[in-house]
Amino acid sequence: MAKSEREVLVAGVGMVPFTKPGAGPAYDEMGSQAIRLALADGGIDYADVEQAYAGYVYGDSCCGQRVVYQVGLTGIPVFNVNNNCSTGSTALYLARQAVASGTVECAIAVGFEQMTPGALGATFTDRPSPFVDFNTATDALVDTELPLALKYFGGAGLSHMQKYGTTMEDFAKIRAKASRHAVNNPLSVFRKEMSEADVLGEQLIWPGVMTRPMACPPTCGAAAAILVSPEFAKRNGLAPGVRIAAQAMVSDQPSTFDANDMMQVVGYDMTGRAARQVYEAAGVGPEDIRVVELHDCFAHNELITYEGLGLCPEGGAQKFIADGDNSYGGRVVTNPSGGLLSKGHPLGATGLAQCYELTHQLRGTADARQVDGLRHALQHNLGLGGACVVTLYEKV
Repeated sequence: MAKSEREVLVAGVGMVPFTKPGAGPAYDEMGSQAIRLALADGGIDYADVEQAYAGYVYGDSCCGQRVVYQVGLTGIPVFNVNNNCSTGSTALYLARQAVASGTVECAIAVGFEQMTPGALGATFTDRPSPFVDFNTATDALVDTELPLALKYFGGAGLSHMQKYGTTMEDFAKIRAKASRHAVNNPLSVFRKEMSEADVLGEQLIWPGVMTRPMACPPTCGAAAAILVSPEFAKRNGLAPGVRIAAQAMVSDQPSTFDANDMMQVVGYDMTGRAARQVYEAAGVGPEDIRVVELHDCFAHNELITYEGLGLCPEGGAQKFIADGDNSYGGRVVTNPSGGLLSKGHPLGATGLAQCYELTHQLRGTADARQVDGLRHALQHNLGLGGACVVTLYEKV
């Protein structure tokens, strides 16, 4: 974020309950409802929204218009955004830029996804895949016939195990923690508590590396956030509440493909670079963070992201988990929402669902999930292909 940019406030957030594929309404109903909830939360008239950024991965062109039109036909620009699993945060990034630059005073970011059961796969098979280079790097490092997402992130977990002695039990502890947090989130798709033993006793997907609950499921859902300038908030009598203190978005560099390490292939370097940019811009460090929503598409990615964000030293994730520093009573409450593992992962909605959770945490309105005494909250959203967005929120 440039120093000349003006402050951006999160004025309203909305989120619908996440569901299993086929168990909820269609994308347009979910997305428009998330917008209405965000408008109501912020006390904002839709007529005051000047731009909309709509994020989704699986859908035809202009699904964003379909969603926005259900709320109102005001003729505003609607931008459709697709950046894999970081789509929601990319929409948020663009909406923040629009407000910060002075282009608009009120913008909305909405993310939604209507997914189908089963492993993720390519939609267009008659052209080069955007993952050609990722697959080439992965095939040289990982010998398994699993679906690609399992191969990527399981391989990253295996790399950490080989370097630092991490075990399947560490990943199981992360998954069990996610379930404990999700019990208190009425919007989560999975709210049944699991023990470490329960996680380890489930179907083995990759011997010695992963059981089924360690991978997040396909999910349907939507979430939205309204971003405004301080002038807009003052003029409309809105409480200042929460601001975006810093935000960074990065893509891959040569280390992704040249490091011969699956941790790098799945964005470990991207995470570190984005986090460092945010910490520097905001004048805070990882030691100041007490709550984080991070991209736990697999328990393995949560573990390596502790280190990527600087929440613990490289190779220190096992101790971080064993000491309980990733949950209530510890140093950094990680994914109080239940995260992608329990709350669910509708790709386009995930980044905005993280924004929803952290906004409520900073407002002090997270109910049984509340982390007390917060000033900052950190968000990490990762998409292979690739993009990583890290956002720091601050209580005003």
